[in-house]
Amino acid sequence: MIVSRFAVPAIRCAGCISKIENGLMDVPGIVSSRVNFSTKQVAISHLPELAEDQLRRAIETLGFEAQILADNPLSEERGSTDRLIRALAVAGFGMMNIMLLSVSVWSGATGVTRDLFHWLSALIAIPVIAYSGRPFIASAAMALRYGRTNMDVPISIGILLATGLSIYETATGGEHAYFDGAVMLLFFLLAGRVLDGMMRDRAREGIGALLKQTAPGAMVLAADGNTRWVASRDLVPEMRMMVAAGESLAADGVIVSGSSSFDCSLMTGESAPQPRAKDDVVLAGTLNLTSPVVVRITATGEDTSVSDIARLMDEAGQRRSFYVRIADRAARYYAPAVHSLALLAFAYWMIVGAGWHQSLLIAVAVLIITCPCALGLAVPAAQVVASGALLRKGVMVKDGSALERLAEVDYALFDKTGTLTLGRPVPVNLDDLDPGQKQIALALAQASRHPVSKGIRTALLAQDIEPAELEDIQELPGEGMAARWGDVKVMLGKAERSEDHLSSQLTVGSDNVVIQLRDEIRPEASAAIASLRIQGLPSSIISGDNNRSVSVVASALGLTAQAGASPQEKVEAITRLTDNGHKVLMVGDGLNDGPALAAAHVSIAPGTASDVGQQAADAVFTSDSLMPVALSIRVARRTMQIVHQNFALAIGYNIFAVPLALTGMVTPLIAAIAMSLSSLIVVGNALRLNGAAK
Repeated sequence: MIVSRFAVPAIRCAGCISKIENGLMDVPGIVSSRVNFSTKQVAISHLPELAEDQLRRAIETLGFEAQILADNPLSEERGSTDRLIRALAVAGFGMMNIMLLSVSVWSGATGVTRDLFHWLSALIAIPVIAYSGRPFIASAAMALRYGRTNMDVPISIGILLATGLSIYETATGGEHAYFDGAVMLLFFLLAGRVLDGMMRDRAREGIGALLKQTAPGAMVLAADGNTRWVASRDLVPEMRMMVAAGESLAADGVIVSGSSSFDCSLMTGESAPQPRAKDDVVLAGTLNLTSPVVVRITATGEDTSVSDIARLMDEAGQRRSFYVRIADRAARYYAPAVHSLALLAFAYWMIVGAGWHQSLLIAVAVLIITCPCALGLAVPAAQVVASGALLRKGVMVKDGSALERLAEVDYALFDKTGTLTLGRPVPVNLDDLDPGQKQIALALAQASRHPVSKGIRTALLAQDIEPAELEDIQELPGEGMAARWGDVKVMLGKAERSEDHLSSQLTVGSDNVVIQLRDEIRPEASAAIASLRIQGLPSSIISGDNNRSVSVVASALGLTAQAGASPQEKVEAITRLTDNGHKVLMVGDGLNDGPALAAAHVSIAPGTASDVGQQAADAVFTSDSLMPVALSIRVARRTMQIVHQNFALAIGYNIFAVPLALTGMVTPLIAAIAMSLSSLIVVGNALRLNGAAK
């Protein structure tokens, strides 16, 4: 079985997803197909005898242009939102200028003056429609080329008919032209599409950030002892790479020479560096902290553990929301229903003797007035306003659909280090050290990258301590920092007989002092957990940290906990809860939380999270307090109330306006104005969410 991936930029709605997934299943040799709506990619599992060109043509036969993703199966299609923004800007510029010209016509200009303004409007509108209408017209043309339809077909027909009629009216000296209505229609359609696209673009960056954790290449040791630089894509198993202190690994492997400490938080979430020696396994993306090692490569590229995590994130991200499923059903009927309605209106008025000109005007008015702008804006407008309100409270919502999913959650899972705690170890007994010991401890801590050393260094600098003058400072892998203070040996390392990595022992000659550190629980963590409970969300902890440190936090917050969990085990825990009917909120910060953040119904990360954690999460909060998590859920539920109201307003508009268009009481211009007003009403209702985060 082979999996091929394709970028399909024209995926616009759930109807597109349904057509692609169902249509591809009719192709012999295709076992399954899956559309990722956020990245606009299609993954096809197929038999080896099917070539990628055949698959690409199969997608195009369904009415969608496709591009083969051969170099990087996890790459992303970019730039479509930028093109939409440019089209929106052009449409907005054209709309404003045409509306200024139309004011004179509406004010009673006649004869040559009216014709002049119509021609000026045409000169502006035609290139604007040709440029800004491309996203809709190209999509409609592709669908019609293969005998299919989509929601862009009636939109394109309405725009082109209104433009064509306007040109005819202008050329024949007619009283009315509808360039303003056509361009206004384009502007509001593009506004809704841009809002949705901007939200989706924020959801596409997590996988790329994760893959960047691996080094671009490695120094490979040849049999003759010489070394050469080899790019990651050219590394193969059994090569031996030299990894210096401070370098990330470019591939998975086994240490064959040397020992060091590694930052393994990518896989475990454990905040303390882990000692690794000969015959130990080390993974791509982990950081060598202290000493050079030689590693025999066992897995490269897509076979590494970090790529496995990326795939978990990619697969977990392919989910559809409740409203997407509604759109999936509605999209099947919208285009044929609008076409039939407009055609019936044209036929009826021709039969009763209105003539082709009047009948066509009425049909165009029906096409324009039934344009789903208000429906299209109902969700993204509310999402954008709510996201702005949360942003002012220090919560960045990256994916608009996250608000919908936040409103639905009924269970919360928390990582520990850096999530329920601040992730910044703080010494609690520095007063046990005399001034000289503090100076020695500071000098040793300044030479180390260990999180515990960083906590000691920060606390001592805050006391205006000056570092001692030490000689022969060196880091002993797995033991700590050692040096000489005059003739006395000194050391800052792990406390003897201590299972807690948040402690350190300062040795000065024969004297030993244990420095205790505490990773403080976030402010208002208890209040946030209580608020979640009031909102109907029981909570628990799932962490890759050791059982002792997890149980301390769990006891303080009154939560149950699972310690020592791997990235896969976190995903499995979420899957079990989901299978039991729960909709899970995952709150985590570590690189190892990426798959769980993507697999959960919705996810939130603190601003101190790793790049991968922040990119994989649906929202990020920037304050030390944990209360923004509870606030986000409250705002999300209020947002969905506004969305429901917006849908009611949009449907009510159509119930009122469509009969008027069918009876010939609405011109294309009035239809465009009515459509725009319905959109403005929906946006105005959404603006009430500005106060939801208070």
